[in-house]
Amino acid sequence: MTRPPGRRISADGRQPVPGRSTRQPVPRAGGGLSGCLVRGLGELLITVGAVVALFVVYELWVTDMTQAHTQNRLRSELSRQWASAAPTVGPGTSSGSRPAAPTPGDAVAVLHIPRFGSGYAPVVVEGVSASALREGPGHYPGTAWPGDVGNFVVSGHRTTYGRPFNRLDELRIGEPVVVEVRDRYFIYRVTGSDVVDPTRTDVILPVPEQPGVPPTKSLLTFTTCNPKYSARTRLIVFGELTDTWPKSAGSPPELTGG
Repeated sequence: MTRPPGRRISADGRQPVPGRSTRQPVPRAGGGLSGCLVRGLGELLITVGAVVALFVVYELWVTDMTQAHTQNRLRSELSRQWASAAPTVGPGTSSGSRPAAPTPGDAVAVLHIPRFGSGYAPVVVEGVSASALREGPGHYPGTAWPGDVGNFVVSGHRTTYGRPFNRLDELRIGEPVVVEVRDRYFIYRVTGSDVVDPTRTDVILPVPEQPGVPPTKSLLTFTTCNPKYSARTRLIVFGELTDTWPKSAGSPPELTGG
C-alpha cells in the first residue's frame, strides 16, 4: 500500500493533525517562580545601587556645598565681631583673644595651613558635637585657647562637610600651622603625629598622652577620623607654639611666603 504524499505516520501508528507541529514547546528561560525571584532580586539591587549612589553624592558634594555656605556666613560674622568690639579676656588667659563665654557653634578663630594653599582658611567653631562639626573644625570645649599654656585641641571632618582635615596626613614635622584671632596670629610648628584608637582621650590632655602632668607650653592638637572614609581609628597631629605675630605688623611670613 502506498502512503499519501506529504503525510507522515508516527511510530505508534497515529497520524498527526495536518498543519500542527508535533514538537514540544521549549520552556522559556526565567519562567515560573524562580524567574520571578531572579527578576525581583535584580530590580532590588538596582534600587539599592541607586540609593547608595545618591547617598554618596549627598555625603561628598551636598555636604560640602552646605558647609561652604555656612563658612561664608561664619566668616562674615567673625569679621564684624572682630571689627566692632574688643574681646573680653577670660581668667587665666594670656592671649587677650578669648571671648567671654563662647557658646557651641560660635566662630572663634580662623585656621591657616600654608601647605594646603593660600585659599585654605576654615573658620573654627566652638564645640565638637555633630552639629558643630557640620559647620567647620571644632574647638574642644575645656581645652586651652589659642596662645594659652596648655593644649588647644581642634577636631574636623576628613571626607564630608567641607573636608577641612582631608589632607591632615600630609603635614610634616616643622611645618607651620597659623591660628588667627582678632588681633594676632599664633604660629605653631608640627612636632609629630600618631594614629590611635577612638577611645584614646589622653591625646587631648593639657600635655598630650601624659596624664597628670601640668602644662608649661602652648600646644596644638588636631584630631580626625582615620583612614579616609572610615572611623576605625583617629589621626592625631601635634604642634607647639613658636611665635606670635600682631596683626598691626601685617601678615606673618608663614602666610606670605617671606
